Amino acid sequence: MKIYTKTGDKGTTALFGGTRVPKHHIRIDSYGTVDELNSHLGLIRDQDINTHYKELLIHIQDRLFTVGAILATDPEKAILKNGKERLNIPKISEENIERLEQEIDSMNTALPPMTHFVLPGGHQTVSFCHIARCVCRRAERLASALNDFDPIDPLAMTYLNRLSDYLFVLARKLSFDLNANEVKWIPEKQ
Repeated sequence: MKIYTKTGDKGTTALFGGTRVPKHHIRIDSYGTVDELNSHLGLIRDQDINTHYKELLIHIQDRLFTVGAILATDPEKAILKNGKERLNIPKISEENIERLEQEIDSMNTALPPMTHFVLPGGHQTVSFCHIARCVCRRAERLASALNDFDPIDPLAMTYLNRLSDYLFVLARKLSFDLNANEVKWIPEKQ
């Protein structure tokens, strides 16, 4: 497989299905941000963390490829005129979302209750989680903007939303596991 095609040299790229759009199109920005998030999750997975978290992060990275495929697909090219799917695009399932929710609930049982906002940081691995959470929120905002004019699978939107929650709780849980200082945000009095 050749890496360079030269087809994007003039500032356009092809969506899944063949439609060409400018590289600054919101659809490209959406799935590009999901790709960026996926790279940040790889960075977290490369840290010295529990094997369970590593295995779940691999699963999440796989699901993010699915979200990326959904976002990279021109909806007009995905369905034939008879209503059948033309392209074999994977789907995000309710079970994928429920798995994140179960993981969030499981980690939360081991954590002290939240009484304040927390400042990102305390340990490099925790900081990586917070960066990934922020990139996930950006991916969600871009997908939401795309959805305003070109509807996307609502489960993909839900997955991104739940994933950012998971990453926040994972940051807290890793702070706990690593005995890192979780700094509470206390607003200054005026």
